[in-house]
Amino acid sequence: MTAPAFGILDPARYRRTPWKNGGGVTIDIAGAHRPGADPAGWDGMIWRFGRTRIERPGPFSDLSGYDRILAVVEGRGLVLHPSGRAPLDVRTPFVPVRFPGEWAIASDLTDGPVGVVNLIADRALCAIDLSFPAEGVAASVSGARCIVLALDDAILDIGAQAMPVPRDFALSLDAAAPVDFTLRSGRVAVAVIRARR
Repeated sequence: MTAPAFGILDPARYRRTPWKNGGGVTIDIAGAHRPGADPAGWDGMIWRFGRTRIERPGPFSDLSGYDRILAVVEGRGLVLHPSGRAPLDVRTPFVPVRFPGEWAIASDLTDGPVGVVNLIADRALCAIDLSFPAEGVAASVSGARCIVLALDDAILDIGAQAMPVPRDFALSLDAAAPVDFTLRSGRVAVAVIRARR
């Protein structure tokens, strides 16, 4: 059985990248690009997990060909308005909303600025998921890249090992075989990126 490969991602090393439409800045926690592509750019992106502040209403970037999952983690009051479609209600924190990157979306803030986490991936190459596990609930990941972002100081039980993850740090996990983990304390966002075969 292949042992999982762990790494701690330090927020001091996160990259600040302008939104594709220039309307703000995203904090890149982890990601992957095609060989030769600029990891600070949007061209050649395979997947990206990050967080950002939405300070004012405005349009979302066109990310045609990509799947997106977004969840509010600070504040409340975000509503997304896709052109010609029903609004996407993101007013409840820690509840992910999934949508295609090619949708023309305008955001609305009903209760001030919000902080969000974003998971984006080329849908031809990757399947993605974003969750916020409750304390004491076991979870499992297999055959995927997993990024666990600590939104508060957190402790994860991974097998028999207790692993503290300070606020804003992230745990990067690559596992070929299933890896079980439980959130002992704190709050985390768990991004799962699985390559399509």
